[in-house]
Amino acid sequence: MNRIKIYILLLFFIQGCTQNRYTNHFQSINSGELQFFPETYTEKPDLPSPAVDADGREVILVRIQDNLYTWFDATVENGETFDYKTKKLGKGNQLLADEEDFPTFALRGIHSDKELANTKIITGRSVSQITVDGRPGRSSGIGFMAADENILSVLRNDNKTVQKLGLTHPDLARPMFHLWNVARTCELFNKKRSAEERTELKALVYNEHEIKVQVSGSRGWQESIFNDEILGTGHMEVWRELDKQEMDFLKEKYQNLAPEQFKVMKESITHLLTGEMVLFYINRYGFYEGHSDYRADPVTIAWVFGIRSLEELHKATGGDLFRYFTTHFTDNPE
Repeated sequence: MNRIKIYILLLFFIQGCTQNRYTNHFQSINSGELQFFPETYTEKPDLPSPAVDADGREVILVRIQDNLYTWFDATVENGETFDYKTKKLGKGNQLLADEEDFPTFALRGIHSDKELANTKIITGRSVSQITVDGRPGRSSGIGFMAADENILSVLRNDNKTVQKLGLTHPDLARPMFHLWNVARTCELFNKKRSAEERTELKALVYNEHEIKVQVSGSRGWQESIFNDEILGTGHMEVWRELDKQEMDFLKEKYQNLAPEQFKVMKESITHLLTGEMVLFYINRYGFYEGHSDYRADPVTIAWVFGIRSLEELHKATGGDLFRYFTTHFTDNPE
């Protein structure tokens, strides 16, 4: 076999593995018949969301103020520079994965246990340096992980959870990027409008659920704990309520919990508060933050966006969602 044939085969192999980083595939839709933002519908269109069009663009149905609906192109992709310092508001590198430190992760969207076990350096920084900077009171006041956690214990435990869910890390970064891309489009639109003309996001229509959202900015920015260009300045709040069947399931399975414990578990399942830098962290390193105020828990993402059912989450966490949400990652996972 000559070199050209080998090269072509390698390209097909790499392309196939890259495509397999997503385990969830969206329904196809004819985007030519859709009304995209800022055009609106007074009634909710009966069409799948998210969906992909013939060009592979990812489209999301969104509810805005006054109960109006509109479509957004929310495609996850590498775009122009995203840098608050230089006031560049492109999409940034949304598909980039840390291939140098985690080749298996970059190829398949899930970490190799062996590679993680042998990791001493990430992005040119020692894991001890990253851990120190990530703890409360260092790079950030609230921290990127709890004081008793370290970067590798967090990566290992979340990787095990994502595997048990039958997902990849890009699967979980994807819906969060969809939200951020929609919010970014609205932000750029609103910059040129008066207060009365601005658009306010209310909910994403996602896997037959309406996901309530609130996105806001802040002054200044947060530096990354990795040696990268990722910055953060915004707050992304995402939530939806349990239906009666789901609530009954929790009450049956967790009837031994005290009322306050049940409340903590329910809130952890249904509510997510994070910042935009974590979305890049998930796709690039498989890092959701440890047990900090801005953790984007993979189990919460999977449920809120309708990727996995409550029963599947219960099973994936060993039948103890309360313990899962409240236990810090201080040891290696089983």
